[in-house]
Amino acid sequence: MTAAYKTMVVKIGSSTLVEENGVLRRDFVADIARQAAALAQEGWRLVVVSSGAIACGVPQLGLGARPTDMPSLQACASVGQSVLVTAYDEEFRAAGRTASLVLLTRHDTARRSSYLHARDALLRLVDLGVTPVVNENDTVTVDEIRFGDNDTLAALVSCLVSADLCVVLSDIDGLYTDNPALVPTARFIPRVRHIDAGIIASAGDSSSAVGTGGMITKIRASRILMTAGIASVICSGKEPDALVRLARGESVGTYFEPPAGRLEIAPRKLWIALGDSSHGTVEVDEGAAAAITTRGSSLLPVGIRRVEGRFSAGDTLDVRDPSGLVIARGIAEADSEVLELAAGRRQEVIAGNYLLAKLAGKPAIHRDDMIVFA
Repeated sequence: MTAAYKTMVVKIGSSTLVEENGVLRRDFVADIARQAAALAQEGWRLVVVSSGAIACGVPQLGLGARPTDMPSLQACASVGQSVLVTAYDEEFRAAGRTASLVLLTRHDTARRSSYLHARDALLRLVDLGVTPVVNENDTVTVDEIRFGDNDTLAALVSCLVSADLCVVLSDIDGLYTDNPALVPTARFIPRVRHIDAGIIASAGDSSSAVGTGGMITKIRASRILMTAGIASVICSGKEPDALVRLARGESVGTYFEPPAGRLEIAPRKLWIALGDSSHGTVEVDEGAAAAITTRGSSLLPVGIRRVEGRFSAGDTLDVRDPSGLVIARGIAEADSEVLELAAGRRQEVIAGNYLLAKLAGKPAIHRDDMIVFA
């Protein structure tokens, strides 16, 4: 059944939501709730991906600064999450809306069945007119199962709910040709139609003391969204009525324009792109890169120049071209040791080597198990 509404995902960074001293900006949460109500009147449903739990927990526990050890970070997240969800609940109720809390980890999306259950729950909440407030479950998350940043989580949620638009509210008003804090001549980029190595190189690091992401994580997330046919925007959290204005088609921040029409990408491939973290990388030569990006080919061992990381067959890998740009992500057909030995070898050589028997007649990554980034 086709939804009778459009869906917007908004990602709110810690530096936008929380003061440097850890005090939550309740007025900002109230404004998001007000815009959610206004969006509902115009046929939009809102999903919030909110950072800020750890930042809110630091002052609650009497800590002078953000801790660095994992148990203390988890404790801050546990206490701060209560502060955060209370604020969303109270401010959304005041605006006549209902908010809910959804906590996710990589464990919830790395298995495809769990990924689909998360999708179904979010879609049902949106259908019911609820605004899900999604965050990483930092209380139980360790490095091995972290999303790492909520920009990636926002891209994942946008794909899960088939969003029409993903908005990242940041401490900067969009993408520039260089870091405007360091380079006064940096030019603002209002629209991006293709993310190449130059665009990625223009992304600077975050200057915030309370956030974990930078512009580069936002660019990578936008690239995945473009591949999925979902438009995205990076703009300042201080921009008045940004969400409502964007819903009305106004130009705010940097707009990342996907290819014309929503691409028909199977949910499995979106899961490959976002559901699990990369376990390794294969660097390919120019011929293999062209075959993958322009002809939709599988990756053959002969096209691999280098294998990085230790992984097993069935793990998710990044595919990098000679310039260092990640052009695709896919499922490995063999262990890292096997691919290292098979790299650069033709199929007849592989077939004649008993150590590579498992890979004989098979690609390193099959095209059906690979998503190529826009």
